[in-house]
Amino acid sequence: MNMNDLAAGVFRKEVLAMSAYHVADAEGLIKLDAMENPYEWPEDLKTRWLETLRACPLNRYPDPCARRLAAAIRRSAGLDDDAPLLLGNGSDEIIQLLLMALPPDSSVLSPEPGFVMYRQLSRCLGLDYVGVPLRAEDFGLDLPAMLAAIERHRPKLIFLAYPNNPTGNLFDRAAIEAIVEKAPGLVVIDEAYEPFAGASYLGMLGRYPNLLVMRTVSKLGLAGLRLGYLAGSAELLGQLDKIRLPYNINVLTQASAEFALNHKTLFDQQTRLICAERARVFAALAAIGGIMSYPSAANFILFRTPPGRADEIFAGLKQRGILIKNLSPQGGLLADCLRVTIGKPDENQAFLFALNQSFVSSQ
Repeated sequence: MNMNDLAAGVFRKEVLAMSAYHVADAEGLIKLDAMENPYEWPEDLKTRWLETLRACPLNRYPDPCARRLAAAIRRSAGLDDDAPLLLGNGSDEIIQLLLMALPPDSSVLSPEPGFVMYRQLSRCLGLDYVGVPLRAEDFGLDLPAMLAAIERHRPKLIFLAYPNNPTGNLFDRAAIEAIVEKAPGLVVIDEAYEPFAGASYLGMLGRYPNLLVMRTVSKLGLAGLRLGYLAGSAELLGQLDKIRLPYNINVLTQASAEFALNHKTLFDQQTRLICAERARVFAALAAIGGIMSYPSAANFILFRTPPGRADEIFAGLKQRGILIKNLSPQGGLLADCLRVTIGKPDENQAFLFALNQSFVSSQ
């Protein structure tokens, strides 16, 4: 038996039909493709952090409930001291936990384009994933289409990214609340980019029993730690906690994230710098004839190139040392679209210069 036959006989058909999540090699390039915070920590803060790690007992399992870290998250997010939380190894693990908890024949619904892991993990687990297209003109929620899909598919779980990835916009709050009220199951508001948006649904948790809010510290500037969390009712989180793997937040992540959140003023300063650069880059993109940029409440900007030229412009940027994200191969509403993460001022300037050169050379 060859390896292909062996795999086909062992693994589920959903897994065999999937493609692996691709992460581009950024070696030697200015990396503006993954919505990371480009700023590192000052050396004195790094020294204090390393002293904290010195005390970590690597020979022992970590606190399975990550109690000190959970308390730091509550303080940072402005939650009550006893607010229920579920911590995950990145928000990806939380998405996976939510989907694993559903019955095998469940439907999962989300607007598209949206975060690819909603679809990928749903299909990996054999669930019925339903993507509802956003409005073509502004990437807003198509509320009639969403409500019709809810009525038809009766989803157990709905994901709404706020702001949305990869489009960067904030969905209309009245539309979101109409969806939450209509939903027969859970609605998860994914607030991965909340630091750049200044808008949140955490304060609405007590109003809607089926509402959950998910966040990550990755975009804040801690992507390497892989830490996300879910807020909601104790009853719902208690059920999900049954399938959470023990010790899923390692001791180094617990200590590092707690230390970082206790110095949140640094990240707030960095966030303000990123938002100011976002406005500058958006204005510069708008000044390039033939390119349409979309307003963003996140730390990236989606822009549309002239028809059929996204691949050339993406390749031209890469040849000039700039790596951004080419979304055009996904097709649909993202045809001809590229996405750039907001970096440091010099990185953004290098991107804009290379973009102008690539745009001219591809004409």
